[in-house]
Amino acid sequence: MEILRYRKIEFLQWVPFLCSMLFFSGTLVAQESGEQTFVPCQEMPFLIQNYQADRQVLNNFYNPAGRSDNRWRNQSAVSYPEKSERIDRLSYDYLQKLETLDFEGLTQECQADYILFKRDLEEALRQSEVERQELDSVSRWYPFSARVYEIFALRRRGIQPDAQKVAEDMSEILDQIDSLKAELATENELSVLVIRKATETGNGLRDVLADINTFYKGYDPMFTWWTSDVFPKADTALKEYTELFQGKQIPDKNGIVSRKPVGKEELMRQLEYRMIPYTPEELTIIANEEFAWCEKEMLKASREMGYGNDWKAALESVKNTYVPPGEQPEAILKLYKTSVSFVKKHDLVTIPPLAEEVWGMYMMSPERQRTNAFFTGGWDITISYPTNTMDHEFKMMSMRGNNPNFSFATVHHELIPGHNLEFFMNARERTYRNFDSPFWMEGWALYWELLLWDMDFPSTPEERVGMLFWHMHRCARIIFSFNFHMGEWTPQECIDFLVEKVGHEYKNAESEIRGPLSSNSDPLYQVGYLTGGRQFYALKKELVDSGKMGIKEFHDKTIKLNAMPVEMIRNILTNAALQKDYKAHWKFYNQ
Repeated sequence: MEILRYRKIEFLQWVPFLCSMLFFSGTLVAQESGEQTFVPCQEMPFLIQNYQADRQVLNNFYNPAGRSDNRWRNQSAVSYPEKSERIDRLSYDYLQKLETLDFEGLTQECQADYILFKRDLEEALRQSEVERQELDSVSRWYPFSARVYEIFALRRRGIQPDAQKVAEDMSEILDQIDSLKAELATENELSVLVIRKATETGNGLRDVLADINTFYKGYDPMFTWWTSDVFPKADTALKEYTELFQGKQIPDKNGIVSRKPVGKEELMRQLEYRMIPYTPEELTIIANEEFAWCEKEMLKASREMGYGNDWKAALESVKNTYVPPGEQPEAILKLYKTSVSFVKKHDLVTIPPLAEEVWGMYMMSPERQRTNAFFTGGWDITISYPTNTMDHEFKMMSMRGNNPNFSFATVHHELIPGHNLEFFMNARERTYRNFDSPFWMEGWALYWELLLWDMDFPSTPEERVGMLFWHMHRCARIIFSFNFHMGEWTPQECIDFLVEKVGHEYKNAESEIRGPLSSNSDPLYQVGYLTGGRQFYALKKELVDSGKMGIKEFHDKTIKLNAMPVEMIRNILTNAALQKDYKAHWKFYNQ
């Protein structure tokens, strides 16, 4: 007891210091050089950090732990009315808190935070309404879900349930599932959306039942006695029922189950939300123009390689520069060293030594390579390369698609100064900000491909072919994404476009399409690469090429602003006047 008392006194002595550190955590940022910079207001970091913390604890409380004893490591994200309504109240509360602030009295950078935070709160409420409509669309298939969530609400506070009634409810649910299975077997008009939502709902209910059973079984003797038989049966029945929905999905010849195109109206809404003041048609025209430039550059490289105007023959030659099995990790390491040395030589951006020390390397599983034909990056780089379990055709396509000259263009995109440096700095600079989007995340990494091309980073025609291949691919992503989501192209036409126009290996093109078109992914994610990259590129031209700012200063200031729309970064760097009802208007392609 004396030891515990001493520890308590010792902790209380630290409380004032800890509180002060928490108070300043949103505003004080330590630099590796020893400098310290401050976010120029208290109000916005305080609100945003508290909202993030409040939303996290609500998710922790209202989500089941899933099929695991550790609810913090295997928590399931489940949608249901009680949870949605509570999070909506949180969003409304913070909108009211924003309204109490004097917008004009905020510093310009915090006005930007105000605009973006308000935008995201309103978007959260809009998404919640969409989620409600989706749940309504599958409610006829899950008439018992409300009862399951009622039991879950009791479990969250440890209230002892009426075990006999729970067993009766579970038995009734089993009967309902049997009837619903028969009805579902004859249903052939389910939309892709309903199938997806029904599958999510079924899996979520399984996690809720597992949470309830794990909590009471063995600890509550009445619950254990009444339900030991019925809970495993309910889980099995729900699993089989959910799989029936999945079986309603009809894949094409490539095994792709296409999602429903979102349509032009939704694309326009999302572009406005992302602060991109262009239409899908305008961005598609620009992408085609940029693609034509890539083809001209490909012809130059092809002629240097001795293939004349047959740039696809030159591309085939470059694909065959792949390294033997087992040597890809060392090839990636070599490319990493080459790009970082180039960035340091030209003093382009501050690279903290710790960032260089701690990036990791892993190999991608064969299963994941079905939707990721190429390596991915961030805190780590995950290498996509064949394993012994793949058939010969898949092995060769993977090796050819991940040859060193292709990878020359993307290792720096995934690591430093691309995603890895982004992640590293995000964890240290203006950490309260969470206005992430592909136009910022992928745009920053893609921007470096554009910049290094301008600086003659590729020294051989083969390396230029590799960089141009990826540049063409990013143009193609804009073109096929908009064509698909406006209902103009099928997934097969998207695959054929990548193979015939860009020169992809067929399996790699299929892999590229499978993820974005067969899931509930962001319809603008693929658009964000080159479009966001062009935003950063235009901003560099405006501030650096004009002589207003040095290039290293530009990069350091930009990455320290953390995740936010690039137009808002421009506003902050140029100290532009902001209004509460701010709308994007920067025509960056005209820069």
